[in-house]
Amino acid sequence: MAHHPHESHGDQHAPGPGHAPGPQHGHGHGHGHDTDIDWAEMAPHLEAQAELYMPLYERALSWLGKEVTEPGLIVDVGSGPGVVSCLFAETFSGARVTAVDGSAPLLERARQRADRLGYGDRFDTLAGELPDVLAELDYPADLLWAGRSLHHLGDQRAALASFAERLAPGGTLAIMEGGLPTRFLPRDLGFGRPGLEARLDALQEEWFARMRADLPGSVEETEDWAALLGAAGLKHARTRSFLLDLPAPASERARAYIAASLSRLRDVFGDRLDADDRAVLDRLLDPQDEAGVHRRADVFVLAAHTVHTAVKPVR
Repeated sequence: MAHHPHESHGDQHAPGPGHAPGPQHGHGHGHGHDTDIDWAEMAPHLEAQAELYMPLYERALSWLGKEVTEPGLIVDVGSGPGVVSCLFAETFSGARVTAVDGSAPLLERARQRADRLGYGDRFDTLAGELPDVLAELDYPADLLWAGRSLHHLGDQRAALASFAERLAPGGTLAIMEGGLPTRFLPRDLGFGRPGLEARLDALQEEWFARMRADLPGSVEETEDWAALLGAAGLKHARTRSFLLDLPAPASERARAYIAASLSRLRDVFGDRLDADDRAVLDRLLDPQDEAGVHRRADVFVLAAHTVHTAVKPVR
């Protein structure tokens, strides 16, 4: 699974930060045409994205912690390389955490991270196709988290119903879907036509629609997440968005992520951009160009991701 050329679970949708495989996902290898995603190959980028977005995830988990007190089992659905899974283990020190993903190589990285950080004694992994593999969980979850991974499943309504079935009574389902497109650049770069990122956004939305259509069992769905959570039998739907604001001048780590994201967009969409926009991207990606993202003083990372939660009724 995955969100994007821009990316996130950072996946957002995927090929980028906005969409792209967002760290975290329940994946196999791709969908079709130019929407294939090799999750194992993307692991370093997924990790870098999730680590850069850590302030956003910390705020989201702090908010969840006010709603979900002392969970016994937390399940991260579409965990990818486990950056956020390990943050759950850190935030909820009494919980067991199970990272679930379709990619065994990503789960191995998650396991290694958990061991390195000292959470290995209460950290499990489960590999298999989502959502069916969730039937292999030994216990119902007190908190089930799907961070930008649900949109990689063809039938999102059915997937949410499966997620809800795996919750303990009183348990919370939290999905991170939607938000705002990520921004790295000023609207007017001083060369080329202003508004490059808006044009890339449009290409990413088209890519995302194709990615969704190429998924096995794809079903079009109105993205009214509160209504979909209700249809899964859950109550007390809530929504909150969380901001990542890394202002200019960007750190070297942020610049590396920006360059990697724009490079991926250039690779995926280069033939759909006009010659002027391709030339602008080439300048932005040139490490020796003073106007490129490696050197210019005005690049930043600004993103907003939205979390939707609901609770399984206690019968």
